[in-house]
Amino acid sequence: MRYVKLDEVGSTNSYLLSVAGELPGGTVVYTPCQTAGRGQKGNRWLAEPGMNATFSYLFKPTGIVAREQFCISEAAALAVAQVLAELSGARITVKWPNDIYHGDCKICGMLIENSLDGRMVAHSVIGIGINVNQREFDPYAPNPTSLALLTGIEHDVDQVMHLVCERLERHLAALADRGTQALHTDYLSVLYRHDGQPHTFATPDGTTFAATIVDVASDGMLALRHADDGAVRHYAFKEVVAPLSPP
Repeated sequence: MRYVKLDEVGSTNSYLLSVAGELPGGTVVYTPCQTAGRGQKGNRWLAEPGMNATFSYLFKPTGIVAREQFCISEAAALAVAQVLAELSGARITVKWPNDIYHGDCKICGMLIENSLDGRMVAHSVIGIGINVNQREFDPYAPNPTSLALLTGIEHDVDQVMHLVCERLERHLAALADRGTQALHTDYLSVLYRHDGQPHTFATPDGTTFAATIVDVASDGMLALRHADDGAVRHYAFKEVVAPLSPP
């Protein structure tokens, strides 16, 4: 693994995407000061300088077809969830597709951007932002928490990043050896609200409905069993908010 530190950068993902063709897989770009971090659905990822782990990992796979690219997201989410669980001693879950939660509070966000070569994944930039030592957040952030808030102590930010990258590398390497099923089983075991009970979901227009999480397909589609008629329907990431946190 190769680490590249930038004193300040707009977005580690944007930077790494711009130079991905020149770098080997396993390169990690990180910074203590990310000024224009990007999240899912065009959201910004705000992080207090020097307090959090903000980095991107370059993965150059062999043999991952585009329709099964969600396994990369599963590997990243599991790596973060497992490391944070070990460091905090707390129950850490993955809110579909790859936000990391403690209870109903978000501790980590990800932005995974895959580049395709025909029907295969050519390379993947896995952007990760972990709230490590930050204790005060933007009041408009709905439900943030951090490792320091969970444990009551400060942590070495770089060490947290190294632990996550090492675990991520192991999970990605295991895809070639073990396939995707074992990883998928582990992902489902820590999936937020994957408990056999109905929860409230919402569509982009604000319509809510009750459903039970059944599975997540290899392309990332969420399978929900609707409470009103028992039918299982599949949703892409932007088609449903899954599931809503309680007020």
